[in-house]
Amino acid sequence: MKILQDDLTRADTLALIRAHVTELAGHSPEESCHALDIEALRGAGITFWSVWEGNTIAGCGALKALDETHGEIKLMRTADTHLRRGVAAKLLEHIIKEARSRGYERLSLETGTPAAFAPAQRLYERFGFETCPPFGDYREDPYSLFMTRRLNEPSYSAPPKSSCRQAS
Repeated sequence: MKILQDDLTRADTLALIRAHVTELAGHSPEESCHALDIEALRGAGITFWSVWEGNTIAGCGALKALDETHGEIKLMRTADTHLRRGVAAKLLEHIIKEARSRGYERLSLETGTPAAFAPAQRLYERFGFETCPPFGDYREDPYSLFMTRRLNEPSYSAPPKSSCRQAS
């Protein structure tokens, strides 16, 4: 698998993002859905990556700069064809390394609370993320779970591939 910085022009990438946004909308009311659409993902301060296995998209993810020391994982998605194959874990490890290289001290995310988000929550927990209060412009919401982790932990290592699950 290769992780590439993506300019959001490939049809496969766009289709995966659209499927992601559509699926998330089915789990939360509109006012509680914080997924970014394609134009927003092209915005300033956001870096987007896609994961490829040969010519097939396996997943995608984005990192948003909140300030000089704090980043937010803004999107994580594994293609249905690549579920349970370590895509999300590999991408999350890549995003964490990138956040560290930028000098971020903390990396946070918002994910859903419905049962469909349990695999994502477990993945983030395995990578050291803990529940936290809302950050940035977020507000308390029964459909949102906020998580964060400090990046200055000296002994970070990825979990074994066998424990990887899809992230949303």
